[in-house]
Amino acid sequence: MVRLFVGFFIQRELTDLVGKDGYAKVGSLRNLMNILMSITSLGVFNGVLKYVAEYKENQPELQKVFSTTFVFTIIGSLLTFFVLFFGADFFSTYFFYTPEYAYIIKVVAVVVPFISIQRVFNGIVNGLSAYKQFAKIELVAYILGAALTLVLLYQHNIDGALLAIAILPILQVLVLLFIFVKVLREYIIFSEISFKIPYGKQLLAFTLMSFTSTVLVNFVELDLRNMLVDKMGEDDAGIWTAMTTLSQNYMVFSGAIFTLYVIPKFAGISQKSDFLSEVGTIYKTLLPLFAVGMLLIYFLRYQFIEYVFIDFDEMAPLFKWQLIGDFVRLMSLVLAHQFVAKRMVRNFIFTELLSLALFFGLSHLFVDSMGVEGVVLAHLVRYVIYFAVVAFLVWRYFNKQRKQQIPSEEIE
Repeated sequence: MVRLFVGFFIQRELTDLVGKDGYAKVGSLRNLMNILMSITSLGVFNGVLKYVAEYKENQPELQKVFSTTFVFTIIGSLLTFFVLFFGADFFSTYFFYTPEYAYIIKVVAVVVPFISIQRVFNGIVNGLSAYKQFAKIELVAYILGAALTLVLLYQHNIDGALLAIAILPILQVLVLLFIFVKVLREYIIFSEISFKIPYGKQLLAFTLMSFTSTVLVNFVELDLRNMLVDKMGEDDAGIWTAMTTLSQNYMVFSGAIFTLYVIPKFAGISQKSDFLSEVGTIYKTLLPLFAVGMLLIYFLRYQFIEYVFIDFDEMAPLFKWQLIGDFVRLMSLVLAHQFVAKRMVRNFIFTELLSLALFFGLSHLFVDSMGVEGVVLAHLVRYVIYFAVVAFLVWRYFNKQRKQQIPSEEIE
């Protein structure tokens, strides 16, 4: 709740000071930071989460996981640094539509190691289901990050806002270490970490899944934002960015539940009846809360526009499609985390690629006749189809498991 309200205040100041075109640039930099969270650690977050949850009482296996993770993060960070630093002009033009922000790209390149460290340590926090520490880390880091953003925004406008986002991972790592370093030392024996990859094959599966779910997702968003800039202008791109930012602010409630609870819980479930019971519990707990919250947001949409997204009146028609789409998305993601929990790589990649292809294709199809609203409608249609496909694949997985168990039961 603190994060939500602080986030609304930051959005208000951003939209008021940098305008719609500046807000589009902020959205592009956030896409880049999300991409780097996956690339710099070679996408091992969910793998670390899964194996820490499974082996938290098995120190030798944990050391193998952490050694592999250490190698992956070094490789990912070095490659990313060189690409970003020496390609700064290109990436500035791609993300911000001008080479004048190349210095921001170079700052991000220098911060790359902190991005990878923060991502890996967060995986450990989530794998241990350390709820209280997670809450403290998130709360303190978010408040300090918000203060930094506001100070730099007031002093340097759009340049300050972009710089704050770029250096935020340093602050997040410092907060995480301050709060969680004692627990980390209990599970990671830093002196025994070696330059070996005994879990290379297992973690590469999560690399593939992370590349699909994080890197491609953000590149599709960037492409759609660039498409809106080309066809309609930066202001319209900023309006869509504001809508997706609002979505991210309220969807953050579900993010912690997936990583702290759903994945560790699903990892230990092998029977369909237990899975359905757990999904039913999650649905009964989460969906009514989200439904009430989304209805409030919808009926208060004009107030949100007036007090949070100043002068973004064109957002109003987007709310209904975005909110319904996010509700279906929440239902889908609960089921889809079974793919991560059971390392069902092919199913995960197939459904993510299907979702992205639908979003990309439908957005380009709808935007000519509906403008920005067409992109948000594509978001809804994509998740309705995604939900049906994910439900079918999860159902098929448990049916296969049952058929494989029947012969052994008959022999017994």
